[in-house]
Amino acid sequence: MLIWTARISKKTKAVVAVILAGILVAAVILLAGRSHAGRDAASWQLDSNADRVAYLESMGWQVEAEPVETLQFLLPEKLEEPYLTYNELQDTQGFDLSVCCGKQVARYTYTVTNYPGRAEGVQANLYVCEGQPVAGDILCAGADGFQDTLVYPGEAN
Repeated sequence: MLIWTARISKKTKAVVAVILAGILVAAVILLAGRSHAGRDAASWQLDSNADRVAYLESMGWQVEAEPVETLQFLLPEKLEEPYLTYNELQDTQGFDLSVCCGKQVARYTYTVTNYPGRAEGVQANLYVCEGQPVAGDILCAGADGFQDTLVYPGEAN
């Protein structure tokens, strides 16, 4: 039988402990970052541009870092056209604009860089009320344009 022994100094133990603690902290940060993708819209707080970009990325979209347009508007006290039709699209992805009636809403428009089959011309609109996402769509203007939900194409709802 062969027995190996080794002496480890206190300094080496401390270095190993610091390295292991660093690995643990990095793992926690990575797991916390990945958990955003599974959250529902109501749990997101979109107070900064970085938050909004992270939200769109969690949906599968790659967007340019800065919005091409930002618009603030007051949603009417009661939804009428064209808001009613737009809210039907939002209902299919779990949003409801009616909760923001009479409130200030911000629309952030980003250029989408990864729409399948379209290298350019696609934008993501994200509507935020009181820091919460309340609506959104993917839009391509023009003769062969479209408007769709924020659900990435090919993913199940």
